[in-house]
This record gives sequence, structure tokens and C-alpha cells, in this order.
Amino acid sequence: MAETPFHEAGAALAALRPSAEAALERALERAGQAPPSLLEALRYPVQAGGKRLRPCLVSLTCSGCGGAPEQAWAAMAAVELIHTYSLVHDDLPCMDDDDLRRGRPTTHRVYGEATAVLVGDALQALAFEVLAAEGGPQAASMVAVLARASGPVGMVGGQALDLSAEGSDAGEAEVFAIHRAKTAALIAASVELGALAAGVREPRLGALRAFGWELGLLFQVVDDLLDVTASEEALGKTPGKDAEAGKRTVVAVLGLEGARARACAMEDSLAGLAGLADAAGLAATDPLRSLPAWVRSRSS
Repeated sequence: MAETPFHEAGAALAALRPSAEAALERALERAGQAPPSLLEALRYPVQAGGKRLRPCLVSLTCSGCGGAPEQAWAAMAAVELIHTYSLVHDDLPCMDDDDLRRGRPTTHRVYGEATAVLVGDALQALAFEVLAAEGGPQAASMVAVLARASGPVGMVGGQALDLSAEGSDAGEAEVFAIHRAKTAALIAASVELGALAAGVREPRLGALRAFGWELGLLFQVVDDLLDVTASEEALGKTPGKDAEAGKRTVVAVLGLEGARARACAMEDSLAGLAGLADAAGLAATDPLRSLPAWVRSRSS
């Protein structure tokens, strides 16, 4: 029996996770001269595992665009270092105040708040160091893409919007603006970084970028659903935190069934974007085409 798109994408991501871990270890070698206590704390959140979706997206896109795996490693490491730094900072008491991440106590619970702040700062700097030094001919463009996606109009800006919306009556448009900046920007950047690593140019680059944005929004809508429906064991973090903190999410705005319907509609929309996938130059069997089904069906 042929595999469903969900299984095709899941198998592709699982196969790439060891490469993502190797890229992160290679990046951490650059921090080898850091104070031992800081280096230990740096390794703690980086080596905690996780889906590694973003680095795998870099690699999948690079391969789908005809690039070699070695061309993608620096971007793979950089985007996951940025993602990890954001989790460390988001978990702090002054932000989302969480005690559990990826099934383990959060960094500040193990090493203290001050060290957790330094860990996030160091991971962010290390990401750009690796990308600038090892990103190849497109390193400058890659740095610009990652900086924009993670900065004031991207992930950091999205966190600011998220915090300001807590306890408010922000509606659907405002919630999707938060999700677009806080989550989708970095996922879209992962796709774009993979394409840049392979030497892709416009207009094909724009088609891949657009695909990444839509995939990122779908990912966050599913995250909103999982915060309400999944267990702590499945999530690796505390469920129900969004509602407890008064977060404005798709579930809060549309209700559980409305959010489920929206996720299904977004998956269908992405699956129907054959013209976009064709414009991006993706082969009919490219795992990127089946990623929306995997994102919609994931349980953690």
C-alpha cells in the first residue's frame, strides 16, 4: 500500500533529524572556549531534542532545489539556534512563565533566570556567527533573511504583540498577525534559507517563500489546538497555558470546532496550491508537497 502524504512527510523529517543534530553539534564547537558553566547551560536546551522542523525544512528545501546537504548545514544550525533561544526566553517568568519544555524543566528552572537570559543571548549570537562564517556564497543574504524573521518585525515583534494582547478582546485579524510574526516568519525563513543555500533566485524563491508563510500559519493554528487537546506527555510542555494566561489564540477567537475547521481549510488550501509548488520547482514526489498534511495531523 502506498504511503499517505502524512507518512511520507513524517518519514522524510525523521530521516533528517540526525543531520539536524549533527549540524547543531558542529555549531556548538564554535562555543567551545566559553566559560564552562555557560557552555553547559548552552547545551542543555539545544540538546533537548524536539521535532527539529525548522532545520529539516532548510534541508528538504535545499535538496528539493538541487542543492547538496553540505550546503545547508550552517543554515540548519542557525535557524534551530534562533528557535531554541526564543524558547528559552519565552519560558522566562517575565514572558510566558513555563516550567516545562520538551519534556524537561525549562532552562531557567535548572540554571537560574540570569543564566537563561545569557543562554538565549549567546545562542542568538552563535546562530549569526555560524551563518556568516559558513553560509557560503549566499551568507550575507541568509543573514539578512534570518535577522528579519527573528527580529522586530518577525519573531520578537510577534512576541511583543502576543504579550500586549493577553487578556484583551483581540479578534481574528490580530491573532493571525501575532501568529504570522511570532511563528510563521521563522518557518518561512527556514524554507527560504534552504532555497538560498541551493542558489535559488527569484521568482522561484518567492514561490517557496509564500509556501513557507502559509505552512507556518497552519503550524501555529495546530499548536493552538494542541494546547487545548493534547496531554503534557505528548506536548513536552504544560498544556492549557494559553487559556490560563489569557492568550489570544485561534481557539479563543473561533472556538475549538471553529479552529479545527480553519486548520482543515488551511491544509486544503495549501494542498491545492499546485501552481505555487510548480512555480517553486518542486517535483511531484517532493516531501515538501506533503508537509501540510503532516502539520495538520501531528499530535505534538
